[in-house]
Amino acid sequence: MAFEPVIGLEIHTQLQTASKLFCGCSTRFGAPPNTNTCPVCLGLPGTLPVLNRRAVELAVKAALALGCEVHETSVFARKNYFYPDLPKGYQISQYDRPLATGGALEFEARGAARRVGIIRVHLEEDAGKSLHDGLPDSDRATSLDFNRSGVPLIEIVSHPDLRSAADAGECFSRLRAILVATGVTDGNMEEGSLRCDANISVRRAGAPAYGVKTEIKNLNSFRHVQRALEHEIDRQIALLESGETVEHETRLWDPVAGRTQSMRSKEEAHDYRYFPEPDLPPVQVDAAWIDETRRALPELPDARRLRFIAQYALSEYDAALLTQSSATASYFEATAAASGNPKASSNWIMGDLTRKLNETGTRIDDVPMLPDALAGLIRLVDSGTISGPTAKEVFEKMYATGRPAAAIVDAEGLGRIDDEASVEAAVMKVLGAHADAVAQYRAGKKQTFGFLVGQVIKAMSGKANPAVVNALVRRELDKDAA
Repeated sequence: MAFEPVIGLEIHTQLQTASKLFCGCSTRFGAPPNTNTCPVCLGLPGTLPVLNRRAVELAVKAALALGCEVHETSVFARKNYFYPDLPKGYQISQYDRPLATGGALEFEARGAARRVGIIRVHLEEDAGKSLHDGLPDSDRATSLDFNRSGVPLIEIVSHPDLRSAADAGECFSRLRAILVATGVTDGNMEEGSLRCDANISVRRAGAPAYGVKTEIKNLNSFRHVQRALEHEIDRQIALLESGETVEHETRLWDPVAGRTQSMRSKEEAHDYRYFPEPDLPPVQVDAAWIDETRRALPELPDARRLRFIAQYALSEYDAALLTQSSATASYFEATAAASGNPKASSNWIMGDLTRKLNETGTRIDDVPMLPDALAGLIRLVDSGTISGPTAKEVFEKMYATGRPAAAIVDAEGLGRIDDEASVEAAVMKVLGAHADAVAQYRAGKKQTFGFLVGQVIKAMSGKANPAVVNALVRRELDKDAA
């Protein structure tokens, strides 16, 4: 009998705040180890946490964007467990009274609608980081960096509604797009701003009960989510088919080996001995604040994608790419409005501009070419002032210097040449240099016409008006043939 995977996700998202959840220490990534710390986030005796209001605002925004019910009262709890990078010996989180519950993420994957229910969205602090390699004594000791200790997170816990590894990867991607678009997080998975734990079990197709699940921890890319789950599904099926059992455990993904490996037995809620945090009062979020936050939500990626298709006549593919990032979508809209040509704006942004951003390691927020500048280049092409190949050359110079397209074209004489006398001189020179191709054309091999036109345009550095070149080449060839 066939097996069916059952998958749920737990997404941990760092909130985009300047300071930590319960103290004023910086959340800046990349600081020297143990420099963004204080007695509060190190859990020293006698210290008291103070809740970061901005973190609550962002958590409420995330919950509303996912259609959750935000509760006017929620309670922090102590999640007790021992691990070296947890300085207090417990993590301040939320348990039986979280910030928000319910909600769902709906998307389309491989031509079918998907709906993944959200169980809860709750606030919690991050732990520190254990460093097992990269230091002189890493062969003998584990080092600890507490800069992340106390960084504000939300955890988004889904229902086990996913039935394939590919859908889980797509769900993680869609969640990230929503969280970034709303400004909740920067979504930088390499820096740890977004990571995913995946719960996976398999069962016989049609069986009502779930199988024994494993948890795969700390997946920090969409591809890792999909590959880790694909491997774990195959591993669990192989165990069951051979008569063995699946252990209820936490596993880690090894992307180099392409397999999961056991980390520890899986804890249950009672293992953490949750109890209400005595040093923090209940979190009060009044209904007016919730309504105000809901009204201020930006357009979400799926809604923006559908609008791009309808408003700008873009393809589903183009619209999906442009709306993966809120910054890219805004850049496109500004360029399209200034140029009057949405399709050309889309092509330039997804093509040459994205290539330059990747080459230089630049985010589109910091791109040296503003939308108005790119629009100016598009208008020069649309008006026939420059050709497509010349536009590519101008683009490179604009990106490098910040100069407007029109200024570069004027200063370097890159405008399209429409003057028949100039084009005719080039035509005659090319025809004289390619007598064999001319003879073949006149003998009936008409495909050489395109070759000759291309040679003229090349000889004129791509600046000749193609229509003028076509007309003059044909005139000269047919004139002598007659």
